[in-house]
Amino acid sequence: MTRQYFGTDGIRGTVGQAPITPDFVLRLAHAVGRVLKRKEARPTVLIGKDTRISGYMLESAMESGFNSAGVDVLLLGPLPTPGVAYLTRAQRASLGVVISASHNAYPDNGIKFFSAQGTKLSDEWEAEVEAALAEPPVWVDSAGLGRARRLSDAAGRYIEFCKSTFPTDLSLRGMRLVVDAAHGAAYQVAPNIFHELGADVASIGVRPDGLNINKGVGATHPGALMAEVRAQGADYGIALDGDADRLQMVDASGRLFNGDELLYLMAMDRVARGMPVEGVVGTLMTNKAVEVALRNAGIDFVRAKVGDRYVLEELDRRGWLLGGEGSGHLLALDRHTTGDGLVSALQVLQAIVRRGRSMAELLAEVQLFPQSLVNVRLAPGQDWKANPALAEESARVETELGDQGRVLIRASGTEPLLRVMVEAPEEARAQALASRIAATVAVA
Repeated sequence: MTRQYFGTDGIRGTVGQAPITPDFVLRLAHAVGRVLKRKEARPTVLIGKDTRISGYMLESAMESGFNSAGVDVLLLGPLPTPGVAYLTRAQRASLGVVISASHNAYPDNGIKFFSAQGTKLSDEWEAEVEAALAEPPVWVDSAGLGRARRLSDAAGRYIEFCKSTFPTDLSLRGMRLVVDAAHGAAYQVAPNIFHELGADVASIGVRPDGLNINKGVGATHPGALMAEVRAQGADYGIALDGDADRLQMVDASGRLFNGDELLYLMAMDRVARGMPVEGVVGTLMTNKAVEVALRNAGIDFVRAKVGDRYVLEELDRRGWLLGGEGSGHLLALDRHTTGDGLVSALQVLQAIVRRGRSMAELLAEVQLFPQSLVNVRLAPGQDWKANPALAEESARVETELGDQGRVLIRASGTEPLLRVMVEAPEEARAQALASRIAATVAVA
């Protein structure tokens, strides 16, 4: 079945435009409630959200939709997406719901769901919900209506969970951190987690007003954190996005470390501690230098499609534990069922503390390859996949690079563009090779 509403990470769009309208969200919750009741007489659903002004409106609509189907609701208030996943599992709830558009600006919002186990739901489940949306509603009578209440201290419970993923024989005493919560869902919990583990914490991006989420701060705008770390003389900076499932980090010099580097650090720390690491899952965009370094360390590496959902699917298929994206979606499945920026930051910090080495020293073996991206505009109807010159030149470049780089060619999902990306050890070489490949399309 072709999905009409669900994308790769729930349902997302501009508030006030279909489908992110209160009437649709009410219908959506009602349909989800009916699907849940096919397997459970009295389901309970948790609802969390980020700090967007539209979250209150959508939360009310969703609460009404679930109640109208006879589903009980526990309201969590502002809480990171991975916090909702954790509490869904901890509370033995039937489903977790997050109202968030993640790293997008405040005019957008979205809805995503977690199973009772705190994991993303299957395509089949989403198709069942879409089928229920096409059916007329079945309102329960007054006696059968669901009830709603707030879960006391949801933030505190999640803080304790995050702290439990940090070794009890270690602390962050003596470490000065700057935490950037992107004016988002982690604005209350993030500083407290690191402070309670002993760190001296300064914070930015912790004053949400409903309209400033991700605005000039957070994992998608790390410049603010880089400047603040230098100004504070801090040891490290931690940048989250609006729903706190992404992580970027900065060291005392102001150098930014992305998700590819942090994933490598997490894997090698486990190796150093004698833990088995059979393999790591990245994406088509993971820097080649990380793949080379992992393979040199005897660790298998595979690429999934771009998106943490696909990374998780590949990890599940192979029975591996570590995966992630350069954007900072990092998965450690022996710590959490989903990507969690705070848990990932604690994994990095415990490696620094335990091994007594800086982040730069722990990543000395990885020098990210420069990437050159050339966008080529396609003519209407132009079939780039059938272009023999493109295929031949791409193959020649891949042969020239060998293990010291790679080529990625993909069409834009939103514009008539072909994106030609080349990684190589030297920036000038990457640019020259990308231009060579792009030229075969431009003259087609």
